[in-house]
Parts: sequence; C-alpha cells; structure tokens
Amino acid sequence: MGLTMLVEKPFRLPMLNTVYSPEGVEELSVRKRLRREFKIEIGGGLGPLAGKIWRIGLMGHAARNENVTRFLAALKATLGK
Repeated sequence: MGLTMLVEKPFRLPMLNTVYSPEGVEELSVRKRLRREFKIEIGGGLGPLAGKIWRIGLMGHAARNENVTRFLAALKATLGK
C-alpha cells in the first residue's frame, strides 16, 4: 500500500504499529469509515502527531492472522488502493 512507518525498524514494538496517513488523506475519515463499515477501530495520533498517523494495535484477538488480513483488506478498500 506504500504506507510509511513512523518508527525506524530497530525501535518498533511488535504490539503496536504507527503509520503515517498518506498525503491528501483525512486520517479521521479513514478511521470513521473503518469503524462504520468494517467494525474495525484504530487509534489516531496524539499531541503533535494528531491528524498525521494511525496507531494500529496487534494484541490478543487483533493479532490473529485472519484479523490482520481482514484489517489490511479493509484499509486497502478504504484508501481505494
């Protein structure tokens, strides 16, 4: 999908991905659509990163392969890619 991670690879956490919202994409609109149409909730950025990133949790049930695949398909559909 061509998304850019916020944190460099050696410093990433396995239970949380932080991804920049693509240029020209309203990150809040994407989060609202994911929640409304796919029943998937992800977090937005906080503080100086508000409106710029998504926080995608990978803990418990959300970390299962089928749920990660479902999320990626939903995000791809939402972004139109």
